[in-house]
Amino acid sequence: MIMKELDTVKLIFGLKVHYLRQQQGLSYQQLSEITGLAISYLHNIEKGKKYPKADKIITLARALNTDYNYLVSLDADKRLKPIVDLLHSDFLKIFPLELFGINMPKLVELLSATPDKVNAFISTVIKIVRNYHLQGEDFYKTALRSYQDLYDNYFEHLEQAVRRFKDENQLPQAPPVKPGQLERLLARNHQISIDREFLAGQPALKEVRSFYSPGRKVLFLNDGLSSAQENFLLAKELGFQYLKLQERPYETRMAEVDSFDKLLNNFKASYFSVALLMDEVEIVRDIEDMSRWERWDGELFLELLTKYDVTPEMLIQRLANILPRHFGIQDLFFLRFFTGPDLKKFEMTKEMHLSQLHNPHANQLDEHYCRRWVSINSIRKLRALQDIQNQEEPIVGAQVSRYWGTSNAYFCISIAKAGHNDAQNSTSFTIGLLVNDKLRQLFRFLADPNLPVRDVHTTCERCGISDCEARAVPPTVLHHNRVKEQIKETLEALEKEVRVK
Repeated sequence: MIMKELDTVKLIFGLKVHYLRQQQGLSYQQLSEITGLAISYLHNIEKGKKYPKADKIITLARALNTDYNYLVSLDADKRLKPIVDLLHSDFLKIFPLELFGINMPKLVELLSATPDKVNAFISTVIKIVRNYHLQGEDFYKTALRSYQDLYDNYFEHLEQAVRRFKDENQLPQAPPVKPGQLERLLARNHQISIDREFLAGQPALKEVRSFYSPGRKVLFLNDGLSSAQENFLLAKELGFQYLKLQERPYETRMAEVDSFDKLLNNFKASYFSVALLMDEVEIVRDIEDMSRWERWDGELFLELLTKYDVTPEMLIQRLANILPRHFGIQDLFFLRFFTGPDLKKFEMTKEMHLSQLHNPHANQLDEHYCRRWVSINSIRKLRALQDIQNQEEPIVGAQVSRYWGTSNAYFCISIAKAGHNDAQNSTSFTIGLLVNDKLRQLFRFLADPNLPVRDVHTTCERCGISDCEARAVPPTVLHHNRVKEQIKETLEALEKEVRVK
């Protein structure tokens, strides 16, 4: 929602008229009778659609007991100032309100309906942003996650685009798609060539897996990529081209998230890539096969990586697309964790929640995530296998995680893999599914008594599990909260005692 200067002028003028009319207790009918202006015209003024000529502004100023200069200025009194500041700010550029069905008239109506409450809310948001050092990038990513939740992480128009693309290019439904096929399609359909040498010769670019040069029509790929990684990058570029996505990043991972449209288009191309490589009909069949397992079989699950020639992240993400749409499993989360060689700090680098904000989720408090999660256990197990037998392939773990102090439990599948350029770095990808009757009916293996079940929490600092063998730090936040609760209870008891006397 990009505001032009003239639009801002109209909106500020309309807000002032709306606010002053309400302050005077005038209806549209009454203001129309006083000024001689049509009711519909007054509506359009207050909605920021019309800006009257000077003579009509003078008439409005008299009717509203104010002066001409105040109405036409871009400043406002204390009560309207936060709203005016908001219209002048970059917030409307940062947050894609139109994506959620909020157009400018709706926004103006919201801002002008109860300005005191809205002002307090805006001021609170600004303070939160400053205190937590939130940037535009944080808003963009949060908006994207909300957008995914809004559509249950399944996008029919992108699935249809993939089906059309396959039909037009006579690609078979059966996996896997080969990098050579994708490379030929880029060359034939879009005149894009592949360069696998340049990036490899640039030490400063060793972390850049790919870069697309629109001027030269060349997709640069770094060396050391697996066929699964190449598949994703080639199919993603096909997505950018086929969907005609103009505003986009050119490197694999966005170095700077400076536009929501760029982030959204990057998501669309990535979704297209995964859907192209993991055919919808085929993956539904695979999940149906899983539903008949009497016991969880991690090795059989990992065979899907080979079947589709995809990365662990792509497989877990595809499950998060398909389960809500085809199996009605909508209470789920996706997490990506990263850690360095010392295994001391586990950082959540990506998350997506459907239906609600499930635990675990990212926090800004620099606390220690619970080591009982399969997301972290799978990484630690991978590192141990690397030390013992030079484990190079991804490993999978699964468990039912019961959240301490609640009735919630999640069935979690986590795949851990070594870093691309440094095997001492590790990443895990986890999908968590809320255990309920629907999930039990889908997956028979949830009744297997040998399926691991563990009590978990969010962070060590907040955990009350007394015999935890994996605790990283003491439960300081929990102790602090208990002290506060004791103070509250003691004061309440004292108050009751005083009343009795």
